Amino acid sequence: MLTLRQSPYDLFERLEQQVLNAERVPAAEVHENDQAYTITLELPGVDKESIEVKATDRTLLISAQRRSQHPASAAAQDKAPLHSEFRYGTWSRSFTFPGGLQRDALEAHYRDGLLTVTAPKAQTLTTVNVKVES
Repeated sequence: MLTLRQSPYDLFERLEQQVLNAERVPAAEVHENDQAYTITLELPGVDKESIEVKATDRTLLISAQRRSQHPASAAAQDKAPLHSEFRYGTWSRSFTFPGGLQRDALEAHYRDGLLTVTAPKAQTLTTVNVKVES
């Protein structure tokens, strides 16, 4: 609710702050074929060395860090941007699949700000027979 002391612009400034502070995760696209799952994530400005890909039986966890190009020292204050909407920091994202993953055959490629992970499907299925007792 607006009061006489508040401007309508205050509402927009608060909304902008909420948007800037909201957690952002990279956009992803997941594809499936008979042999594998393919996950592509947008990671512009991320150093390849900071990307980590881990897999469990059915889950893929991808994490990375985007670092600022501007040092935080006082001497660098005159080089800091006047306005920035870039997100820096560490994030992680996980994907769970309906079938198992062949973890030792994962492949990850990073080019032009896109990370593509190919996770072959596990070819062996475990079946357990359970004896029904009366």
